Amino acid sequence: MLGGRNDTTVTEFILLGFTDQPRLRIPLFLLFLLIYLATLVENLGMIFLIRNDSRLHTPMYFFISNLSLLDVAYSTVIAPKMRIALVTDRKTIPFNECAVQFFCCCFAVSTECYLLAPLLYVVIMSRRLCILLVVGSYACGFLNSLIQSCFIFYLSFCSSNVINHFFCDVPPLLKLSCSDTHTTHVVHFTLSTIVVSSTTLTILISYIFILATIFRINSSSSQHKTFSTCAFHLTAVTIFYGTGAFMYVRPYSHFAMAQDKIISVFYTLLIPMLNPLIYSLRNREVKDALKRISQKTCPT
Repeated sequence: MLGGRNDTTVTEFILLGFTDQPRLRIPLFLLFLLIYLATLVENLGMIFLIRNDSRLHTPMYFFISNLSLLDVAYSTVIAPKMRIALVTDRKTIPFNECAVQFFCCCFAVSTECYLLAPLLYVVIMSRRLCILLVVGSYACGFLNSLIQSCFIFYLSFCSSNVINHFFCDVPPLLKLSCSDTHTTHVVHFTLSTIVVSSTTLTILISYIFILATIFRINSSSSQHKTFSTCAFHLTAVTIFYGTGAFMYVRPYSHFAMAQDKIISVFYTLLIPMLNPLIYSLRNREVKDALKRISQKTCPT
């Protein structure tokens, strides 16, 4: 139990998990294990590639390496506990561990939202500016997750301790609390809306200026390359913000646990796996860097 919570009687929660169908548990365990392993290999590989190839030491890849780190972080916070619950009866999670899980996930996702905005800029930035943007993103993500965690985990949980989900997320926790959750929901909705709307607006404004610049380029090959880079970013943003907005920027009455579990799998497990593919697919710079690393590792 968190300090200062004399009225809280719940000391642990029970995570019902993704499904209660016995025949699906092993196949889902194997599927989620493969997704998680792919996430680790792709994102850690991307970080290694960027770190070890000087030609990728540019602002865009600096931000991508941080995004990969965040993808590894929040998938690692959620995936292992989820898989264990599928194949064993160990479905309990201590109150404090639940709070830490939520804080870490909220921190990583919020920070990723802020990092996706400067990722659009492929122009030369100073190293100091890049570091400031990354530090600012982490600071905003930390502040958002700290405020939300305080409001959520200082609620009273004095009746049922069964969370109808596979991790400690806002909707099932608010449904479970025996306190008045109106203020907490307003805070959560407001902060989530600020994060999504502010970063989305920044991205949209950026695209207006970039498209205007593209149309002034005389070379068709240069236009194609710039459009291709923007397409990668726009794909990642659409997937990430679309699922995030569906999960958190909506009225409290619209929460539906069965539906949310499916969306949450896409949001917390699939997107971290897809992001490296989106950034590297048809990206000649990454392919060339991979070839150079391969030649150094296994010279012919």
